[in-house]
Amino acid sequence: MTQDHHFTKGTLVAVLTTEPLDRPLDYKAPEGGCQIGDFVQVPLGPRKVLGCVWGKGRGGFDLSKARAISNILDVAPMTPDMMSFLARVGAYTLTPMPAMLRLATRAPGLVDPPSMRKVYTLGTGEMPRETDARRRVIAALKDTPNLAFTLKELAEHVGVGTAVIKGMVPSGAVLEQDSPRDLEFPHLDPHASGKTLSDDQAAASTALRAAVASETYSTTLLKGVTGSGKTEVYLEAVAECLAKGRQALVLLPEIALTSEFLDRVEERFGAKPAEWHSGVTMTERRRVWKMVGSGGAQMVIGARSALFLPYRNLGLIVVDEEHDTSYKQEEGVLYNARDMSVLRASLCSATVVLASATPSLETWANVEAGKYKRLDLQSRYGPAVMPEMKALDMRTEKLPATRFISDQLVAAVNERVERGEQSLLFINRRGYAPVTICRACGFQIACDHCDARMVEHRFLKRLMCHQCGETKEMPTTCPSCKAEGRLAPVGPGVERLAEEVIEKFPDAKVAVLSSDLFGSARALKEQIKLIANGDTDIVIGTQLVAKGHNFPNLTLVGVIDADLGLQGSDLRAAERTFQLMRQVAGRAGRAEKRGTALMQTYQPEHPVIRAILAGDEEGFWKTEAEERKMAGVPPYGRMAGIILSGPDLGDVTRAAGDLARNTMPLQKIGAMVFGPAPAPIARVRGKHRVRLLVKAEKNAPLQNALSRWAAGVRLPKNVRLQIDIDPQSFW
Repeated sequence: MTQDHHFTKGTLVAVLTTEPLDRPLDYKAPEGGCQIGDFVQVPLGPRKVLGCVWGKGRGGFDLSKARAISNILDVAPMTPDMMSFLARVGAYTLTPMPAMLRLATRAPGLVDPPSMRKVYTLGTGEMPRETDARRRVIAALKDTPNLAFTLKELAEHVGVGTAVIKGMVPSGAVLEQDSPRDLEFPHLDPHASGKTLSDDQAAASTALRAAVASETYSTTLLKGVTGSGKTEVYLEAVAECLAKGRQALVLLPEIALTSEFLDRVEERFGAKPAEWHSGVTMTERRRVWKMVGSGGAQMVIGARSALFLPYRNLGLIVVDEEHDTSYKQEEGVLYNARDMSVLRASLCSATVVLASATPSLETWANVEAGKYKRLDLQSRYGPAVMPEMKALDMRTEKLPATRFISDQLVAAVNERVERGEQSLLFINRRGYAPVTICRACGFQIACDHCDARMVEHRFLKRLMCHQCGETKEMPTTCPSCKAEGRLAPVGPGVERLAEEVIEKFPDAKVAVLSSDLFGSARALKEQIKLIANGDTDIVIGTQLVAKGHNFPNLTLVGVIDADLGLQGSDLRAAERTFQLMRQVAGRAGRAEKRGTALMQTYQPEHPVIRAILAGDEEGFWKTEAEERKMAGVPPYGRMAGIILSGPDLGDVTRAAGDLARNTMPLQKIGAMVFGPAPAPIARVRGKHRVRLLVKAEKNAPLQNALSRWAAGVRLPKNVRLQIDIDPQSFW
């Protein structure tokens, strides 16, 4: 598959298409031939579909019936290491290769010819009449002789209307030309000077630079307390990578982080890198995909799917906030971007940096086992120090049922407001209230398509299902008993908390940060920028606020319900609660002023709460590791989640029963099967869900056994089977 081979015209070649087929198809090489890795269009029935030349054709049929490749796309061919990466990810996640190719070609218009746009540069003509606006345009173009601007870019850069620029074209003072849209990204200067580093930052950056300079595979955990300057350290590794002429990828867990990060990259290297995430336009996605493949993009900042872009010479992958659960793709190809980053780097001799203040237990265990290196940043950058952490025992509070902020926390917030400092109140629940109940009959309003309670979103005046996205108007009468005025919200969400805050602090400026309250990524970024600039007194937020944001004037963090994540049977509940509380607390006191974090809890004696307060991270990880090791669960054992779903509960239940009765392939490797049982959310989008869980030893050949097991049972046509290797959620 990875052999460098050219096929002459008429030679039979295997083409992997993006269509859901069980194997590559044979086609004849076109006029001029083709080579392995070429992206092509091929006829399939009456249509032309996207594909990639995957190797030599298999033959075994009447070759006169073989059809020829329609055309070779004008994009860089897939590299051998990328082909190997897709095959390895597919084998690990048990994903068919066409689905892997779809994941690697998620850019619109790849088969279209290059499109053009108007760009503007300095001309040689004389202006017919000078004005201040026209002089500014000429001055800007003279200052950037190597750059071409679109009309909008030049107008915004100079601060004039577009008509001013268009009016200068007829005289030749400004040239208007057609230019391809898919241009290379501005050059990043790896030799530009960075910020002055502290001693431990300098030591860490020296080690990372050496790892990148070796151009061999390695993975390093960069562990630093919140605010310790991990970003500045790994940007030094990026500089080394760029100096070597290789490409760098930085993965971020949250789109709202990209704006601030892009500014830091531009400050460090003199230009902005390429972006790849859901907030990028379709036109820009195509440009990024093509430029990454041709080497016209030195650095990419992106979400997890940026890992599957067609890099020519990838030398560094940074996974920022590597512990974050958003790196696990939960639909389609079920992969963990953190783990697949390590795989990709090993195939192209690149360096991986896993950065976090609260690393995942998987990463911690790999460090302990000697598979990963570890670098520590022990203190915050500059004058900042770690916040003081305290528990507020809610058992001693006498709050009415409609209040959720303790008197102690109210007093602490008041103190900050009076001093002109910011406070953050954190609760990990979106919406107004998680449950709406009828006080007359006890009925709870549920989704019509899912076995989940609908969440009231008062700002939107709607009820919303957080599983399928279905919304409905808030009823005035109980849907069950028809009683009027008896529906009541139960429990707090960020919106209900905001209501209480506005009542308690009427003169304070309040901002609510929750992903569902913003219509676009741009609007969310703008709100975060306003908060960082000190335009808000009190911030109310979900876990969105825990992801690496820097609010210099924030000195108080109040956690409304520190016990929330400890509920349920998730094997990672303790780990995630520990990480989230430490990350949220880390938003406080990141500048000169000392911060405080107050956690409201009904379980102050709980081992996780005590570990959070004590700051004994190593002790927590060791205890958690021992418990997982004794249970034989990840990272000291292997697990796979199997979900069967379909519109008919009987068909799904029977299929699950057939699987449970035919476990011989799994028994041969010593694996245990638990279930079948209804999934915790037993119906989603109208489909019934039954779950099985497979547990095996660390070195067991789990994927092969699962493949044989699934192949041994014939499923009804309306039943879908999904296998999740290394599941992160169990819903």
